[in-house]
Amino acid sequence: MKIGIAGAGLLGRLLTLSLTQQGHQVSVFDPADSAVGRGAAGWTAAGMLSPTAELECADLNVFQYGLRSIERWSQIIPSLPIHVSLSNEGSLMLAHRHDSGAAQRTISLLNSKAPEAHKPQVLTAARLAELEPDIHGPSLAWLLPNEGHLNTIEAMEGLYLAAASADWHWDTTITDISPGLLGTGKQTWQFDHVFDVRGTGARPASGYQPDNAVACQNVRGVRGEIFWLHAPGVQLNRPVRLMHPRHSVYVVPRKGDMIVVGATEIESEDRSPVSLRSTVELLAAAHSMLPALAEARLVHTETNLRPALVDNLPRIEHETGLTRINGLFRHGWLIAPAVVDDALAHFSEQQSTLRA
Repeated sequence: MKIGIAGAGLLGRLLTLSLTQQGHQVSVFDPADSAVGRGAAGWTAAGMLSPTAELECADLNVFQYGLRSIERWSQIIPSLPIHVSLSNEGSLMLAHRHDSGAAQRTISLLNSKAPEAHKPQVLTAARLAELEPDIHGPSLAWLLPNEGHLNTIEAMEGLYLAAASADWHWDTTITDISPGLLGTGKQTWQFDHVFDVRGTGARPASGYQPDNAVACQNVRGVRGEIFWLHAPGVQLNRPVRLMHPRHSVYVVPRKGDMIVVGATEIESEDRSPVSLRSTVELLAAAHSMLPALAEARLVHTETNLRPALVDNLPRIEHETGLTRINGLFRHGWLIAPAVVDDALAHFSEQQSTLRA
């Protein structure tokens, strides 16, 4: 079949990989200037695969999507043509003693929602030092088993290279979508089926959304800010969250002595550079649990918009000739493979029904 995909972010690349492997003729359209043009939210994320931790703000459907996706990543990553770092050493949740009240409430929530095998495990000081010898300061610690992380930059590049046989259209902003059709206002392409995975780009250009607009068009952007630190000699083996009354700060290791710090979640569609407040608060929080970061160098900052729907949950919408996927919010890398699998399963069923 001839398949058109609007959006070359994480969802678009996963769809393209699966559909080309199935033998379909796939064309992908994106406003980025190249395969490594960093417009999509997937480029900015830290790549944490944390289904239990996300239960703080998500439901059990997201949790199950996460478990399925972790399994799928273990199959997808080794098949890519370049090395992509993937770890499954669990993650940590930490808190300073003066924040113990808020931390205990979060842990109680996770314990009430997570299945037994995924509940937070209390760590003694000695066990924490064994797992992460460079962490000092927080007096409360929990291990979340069965969690992990991957290198998002490597994965985005690897997914593109694995599907390089597709017809990729860069510098192309799709504004018109209907069953079997993609258009820019100046040019239109016809397909047997199209997928709309544009994230915040799915909204009408005017910003006006009529009462009968499909749910995936009612998307908003939630601002996130992230920092890359070059920290030679700082040892960190797994993602770490520091629970804080105002925000939860994450710190994630990457190759090349890099440490990623982030977690701001601001109800704003401002794409301007990172703010002074975020810089001071997030980096101070990271330093409070990893004192060895004192001599780290801040080498990169980045902002982006997470696409979110009104309930902050993902949504797949189907009609003949058109599938829309949107609303991955802060769960993108955690749930994307399973969401794509579900969308493609319905697509296959739909095609079988039409042939019958």
